[in-house]
Amino acid sequence: MSKKATLNFDGKEIDLPIITGSEDENAIDISKIRSETGLITLDKGYKNTGSTTSNITYLDGEKGVLRHRGYSIEELASKSTFTEVC
Repeated sequence: MSKKATLNFDGKEIDLPIITGSEDENAIDISKIRSETGLITLDKGYKNTGSTTSNITYLDGEKGVLRHRGYSIEELASKSTFTEVC
């Protein structure tokens, strides 16, 4: 069974899917909120917003973490060539 969050607004209820990321973090897919409710979202500074999904990259700006295919970007930059990574 897939996880979901439910939004109730103005007598209307919509289910929003929960997406699990590459490092088991959870996100609410809000892409249909506007079309189904007319509402938009506000996330000042985009601190809680992912712009896309990725199966190969993980980014946590607050913790300074950037990984590509499970490897830290620092390790890739110091020990690999561009063609090895691509």
